[in-house]
Amino acid sequence: MKFSIGGSLKLAFRPWVEGLENIPAEGPAILASNHLSFSDSFFLPAVLDRKVTFIAKAEYFTSPGVKGRLTAAFFKGVGQLPVDRSGARGAGEAAIKSGIEVLERGELFGIYPEGTRSPDGRLYRGKPGGLARVALATGAPVIPVAMIDTEKIQPPGKVVPKLMRPGIRIGKPLDFSRYQGMDGDRFILRSVTDEVMYEIMKLSGQEYVDIYATAAKRQIADAEKAAKEAAKEAAKEAAKDAAKAQSGPSGA
Repeated sequence: MKFSIGGSLKLAFRPWVEGLENIPAEGPAILASNHLSFSDSFFLPAVLDRKVTFIAKAEYFTSPGVKGRLTAAFFKGVGQLPVDRSGARGAGEAAIKSGIEVLERGELFGIYPEGTRSPDGRLYRGKPGGLARVALATGAPVIPVAMIDTEKIQPPGKVVPKLMRPGIRIGKPLDFSRYQGMDGDRFILRSVTDEVMYEIMKLSGQEYVDIYATAAKRQIADAEKAAKEAAKEAAKEAAKDAAKAQSGPSGA
């Protein structure tokens, strides 16, 4: 099913790819990518000859009805692995465990170090709890990946994608085996994550923001809420002024 879905995506969107030679023909490796769109997890596997497994919300696999079964089949077909994300800490541990298991089978494991999609197309600080821990626990090489223009194909909230060519740049593998077994050292985890994010930044050409994407999303949501409240207050004041202007001549 992966090949039929991948073939359809390549035929419809014609993604361009640089650096395919950096993907090993066999053996475990971690593909660490920026995250611009919901479709990232589909385009990257579509251009690879090998299966790559990403983590996905368990809800995608358990929704009821015909639509739910079709969604589950689609996600399984493109190599998504369900993880229960109902508890933040439990979800993180489950994702790490799943990633280690994928790599121990000698397969490719895909991960988004930012932890969530970029809210504005910029590259945000990587979270050290997932990528670095999996890399140091397994000794698998980390391959930086940059998705290009996928946010233009399917912006947040848009269901129907726009037909245009996305790009994928794949960097050279990074070897962190010298730190293997040191996944309990938070300074090492931070250093490994930052090195990977720097390589992704070079590949993608994105502006880097040294805060987490989740914090940026909260800031954006708070700013939008404040703007709406300010607009409401301004509308109320304008209505009051209009009412005074209308009542003025009759009261004179």
